[in-house]
Formats: sequence, structure tokens, C-alpha cells
Amino acid sequence: MSSVVSSLGVAIVTGASKGIGRAIALRLAKDGYDVGINDLPAAEESLDTLRKEIFTLGRRPFVSVGDVSVPKNVENMISSVVDNLGQLDVMVANAGIAKAGPLIDTKISDWHELFSINAFGVFLSYQYAAKQMIKQGTGGRIIGASSIAGKRGELHLGAYSATKFAVRGLTQVAGEYCDFLDATIVVTFLFKLKSGVDME
Repeated sequence: MSSVVSSLGVAIVTGASKGIGRAIALRLAKDGYDVGINDLPAAEESLDTLRKEIFTLGRRPFVSVGDVSVPKNVENMISSVVDNLGQLDVMVANAGIAKAGPLIDTKISDWHELFSINAFGVFLSYQYAAKQMIKQGTGGRIIGASSIAGKRGELHLGAYSATKFAVRGLTQVAGEYCDFLDATIVVTFLFKLKSGVDME
């Protein structure tokens, strides 16, 4: 099915192959956005299924496969979505991982992996999305996925909680910066609750 209703704009959702990322991508499509969807290469089959669902909803999908903790991947994701869908209006930095366990048993490699994806990946998504929106001069929305663990530390989620506190702080700073630079760019975050219900 081709688009029969004019688009409200173009959105990108990272970590879109399953869970909340998938739900956000479908909701954006139902609301009238064309959607760029991203996840790791291992999730390519799931992304293709989602691509077909978005197309069935009458919206234009675009798949960008890559690890958001790699700067070049994020840069290419933004540019390829803009090249194929025309612009960028909404950036949802949702990609993230969780690893549980007592803080004293947390592996250094796990700590670095969590921060690389959950915090650095969000930073890169914010940075490249903001640059594109400023270049366009049409404003936009930048949203980061946090967690209730980013408001209150969880006993066996020490490293994960730290990354989500980082997302909150980064989002607040990014919001102030974008408001100073371009008041039409709004930066905010949403919480992932244990029940699966989301609260902005």
C-alpha cells in the first residue's frame, strides 16, 4: 500500500526490532509519520517484518542496520534516512541493553558495554539528530528512553541504573542547549516502567 495521506513528518526509532521500540515505531506510523527503523544486524529479519507493517499502514519505512555506539553508524543512519525519506522531525533514541547482578560482581566489560550503548549511543543519536534539525531549520523532537531505574537505583541493576541516570542528565542538558540554540527543537525523555507502561 502506498501513502494516501500526507506525512506528518519523518521519525527515526533506534532499537526498533522488538518491545517498546517496535511499539513506538508502529504508533508513529499510525499517527502519520514515515519511519526510519534501526537495530543491530542480528535483528534484520525482525526489522524487515516491521518495515512491511509500517508500509501496510500507508507510511514510508526505511531500514538502517547498525550499532548506535559506533559514531559512523549513527551518522550514516541519519543521513540515509534523510536521503530516502526527505528530512528528520522526530528522533527516538530507544536502543539499550540491561544486565543484572550485584554491583560487586559486575564485570568491567559489562559496565563498558552498558555505557557504550545506553549512554554513548543516546549521546550520538542526540548529537547527529540535533545537527540535522538545526540544518533543516524546521525544528523537531528528540526523545531519549530512560527508565524508572534512572530515577531510583535498583539493587541488582547498578550499572544499568547508572546509564539511565546518565540519559536523564544528558537529556536535560541537551534540552537546555537546543532551547538556547533553536527553541523549536524540543528534547525530552520517557520512562520505561517494569509493567511495560510508559510515562513521559
